[in-house]
Amino acid sequence: MDGSIARPRPMLALGLRLATAATLATMAMLVKLAGTRGVHLAELVFWRQAITLVTITALLAMLGKLATVRTNRIGAHGRRAAYGLTGMFFVYGAVILLPLAEATAISFTAPFFAVLLSVVLFKERVGRYRWGAVVLGFAGVLVLTQPGFGLAGGEGLVDPFGAGVALIAAFLVALISFQIQDLNTTEAPWSIVFWFVALTTPVTALALPFVLQPHPAETWAIIVAMAFCGALAQILLTASLRFGSAGVILLMDYTSLLWATWYGASVFDRTPPASLWLGAPLIIAAGLLIAWRERQLARTKARAAAIREPHAP
Repeated sequence: MDGSIARPRPMLALGLRLATAATLATMAMLVKLAGTRGVHLAELVFWRQAITLVTITALLAMLGKLATVRTNRIGAHGRRAAYGLTGMFFVYGAVILLPLAEATAISFTAPFFAVLLSVVLFKERVGRYRWGAVVLGFAGVLVLTQPGFGLAGGEGLVDPFGAGVALIAAFLVALISFQIQDLNTTEAPWSIVFWFVALTTPVTALALPFVLQPHPAETWAIIVAMAFCGALAQILLTASLRFGSAGVILLMDYTSLLWATWYGASVFDRTPPASLWLGAPLIIAAGLLIAWRERQLARTKARAAAIREPHAP
């Protein structure tokens, strides 16, 4: 795949994004499962990046697309890699610290942080719809985490430290989305994925002498499966964005909560508390409101541009 625009195929895009959500939820489950077996977070991140690097490079070589990773913006890739690696530690940390369903629900706050960042970074004017969505979304977080209503880790409550890690992870995901959006203006999708893993794998390898330890075969199988799920998710995500509108297919990401809830119950024997079913719908509704408003604004801008454009003679 190169940087060219593919013919829109909305149903294929939706299917690919549903598969992406399922794969990412499976990866999160495997991260948590490896954590319960004593695998260090830094080791998990290393294997995730290293195996993805090998997989992506081999795939590009098979497709004859290695030339698509050439870039004149290595500095921008470096900044994206730095933020992305930091974000991975927080995302994986949230999964290890929190139950899967709660960690997944809090990750849905990324669009709210994107709205806030658009104000701070780009001085964008935000109307009542998007501000209302931000307030609604964080109200959902408060309902979900129930701060101040009991001891951390109590039944039906979310560990406040873990919730803080998850919120920082969502903030970094939003920040990274702006970096990727900028890179997409000049770089092929595969180039963005390749340089992220190529630049971060050597960095994460520096921690291995301090965290690497022997594991039984079953634990190694979990680690390798986790890394391959990460690589597959990158491929599926890139493909979904080639065939469909991001504003529509991103809504499929909310299905990951269903997978997280099922994995939490079947693998970790953890039934979600009532607060999840009260808070998560508020967070999801706020995300849908932001997506709807962004689409309305995009249509308005497109109509305005069409009116300003001079007619051909």
